[in-house]
Amino acid sequence: MVKNEHLEERYAKGQIPWDIGRADRNLVELVEKKPVVACRALDIGCGTGDSALWLASKNFQVTGVDLSGLAIEKAREKARKGTIDCAFTEADFLVTRIDNRPFGFIFDRGCFHSLNSGEEHRAFAENVAFHLEKGGLWFSLIASADAPQRDPGPPRLSVCQIATAVDPFFEILSLASGYLDSNRPDPVRCWACLMMKRG
Repeated sequence: MVKNEHLEERYAKGQIPWDIGRADRNLVELVEKKPVVACRALDIGCGTGDSALWLASKNFQVTGVDLSGLAIEKAREKARKGTIDCAFTEADFLVTRIDNRPFGFIFDRGCFHSLNSGEEHRAFAENVAFHLEKGGLWFSLIASADAPQRDPGPPRLSVCQIATAVDPFFEILSLASGYLDSNRPDPVRCWACLMMKRG
């Protein structure tokens, strides 16, 4: 995963283009259309907490985790100011077991695609499955390899890479081409992938 020191430096300098100040519209649309109902939820790579706090405002019991301690501090401050009940924890999801499992719903926005290899993608998917209850849902927003690489820009994955990593643990319910919600005029193309835990 991204080195913690580098991530802390970016948060300290405010070089965080992925932090858009609101819940990602892809998540909002998914929840409002009711494929996902309020339950215990985990936001992996929660950043400063906007998506986690939005879920909490919709009656989800939410835990947000992130590698960056600075991001977690900001998320906790937002929760205090908004008087929203939401737990935030600094953790590397690849190697950490998160409290409050099992979850009914897990969300990640660009965390899965930031990993360095197919082995890490598979390990991430396996850990997501470990944290989900039977039939639990994982919604992942993944930069798409169908679009040209941007510099700077997030790592990108193909449908084949996604399916190879998640297939042992998840049934893909939907895989739609779209865009990461952004404050930029040229948002990043992404896959919006909704998956259900096997077994």
